[in-house]
Amino acid sequence: MAKKGKGETNRPLSQSIQDSAHLIWLAGLGAFAKVGEEGGKLFETLIKEGEKVEKKARDAASATLEEVQEKAGETRGKVADTWDKVEQLFEDRLARVLNRMGVPSHDELQALTQRVDELQEMIKKAAGAVET
Repeated sequence: MAKKGKGETNRPLSQSIQDSAHLIWLAGLGAFAKVGEEGGKLFETLIKEGEKVEKKARDAASATLEEVQEKAGETRGKVADTWDKVEQLFEDRLARVLNRMGVPSHDELQALTQRVDELQEMIKKAAGAVET
């Protein structure tokens, strides 16, 4: 049996690698040609898909915005109602404290003012009757 040289031993392996590299090269050229032929179609398809995704995202964002605005309006109404209740409680308690201190209420002052006006009219009439 004759000994093979280093070049001969690696020859089938190097041929196999060379063949594989050539096939990869051909596949790359084929892909490049395919993209060249169908690249425009692919680009248009990607644009259409992008538009669909963008529309879905906008619709979802719009729906979420409407929901947030609706909830904010509800919350605003609840806060206003609560504030009105707190204000009324404060006014009621203040009126009770002032009443305990002997300060007359608004209604009591109105009645007193009206009574003073009536008395002044009576005095004017009585003074006019005495002078005549």
